[in-house]
Amino acid sequence: MTASDRAAKLVRIAAEAAGDKLADEIIAYDVSEQLVITDAFVLCSAANDRQVRSIVDEVEKRLREEAGAKPVRREGEREGRWVLLDYADVIVHVQHEEERTFYALERLWKDCPTIELPEDVNAHMAQRGRSAVSGE
Repeated sequence: MTASDRAAKLVRIAAEAAGDKLADEIIAYDVSEQLVITDAFVLCSAANDRQVRSIVDEVEKRLREEAGAKPVRREGEREGRWVLLDYADVIVHVQHEEERTFYALERLWKDCPTIELPEDVNAHMAQRGRSAVSGE
């Protein structure tokens, strides 16, 4: 069994929304073989609490507008360090960089296949890397 077409669509929208708000290290896993509660996880991180909230707001807005999806559950928004958005088919984790490093969800799901994301999703990371190297 693999992630449903709806889950793949939600993953793409969520990843693009997170990328538009400059989220770091955006990755998606097909967890449908491992879990019965969802088909996919989207993981991303942000440098500070304000950016975490900004990413969460954009993901929710875009999923609502483009797919008519509303989260069935939200957790962690008050603290702003790790927000979980549960859309049943997809669970989106937006983490502060420190939480991302500490909890290392990638290690837990490393055996699951990744879901290919649009090329431009992490483009800002590559651009920032080039800017840092060139001293811009």
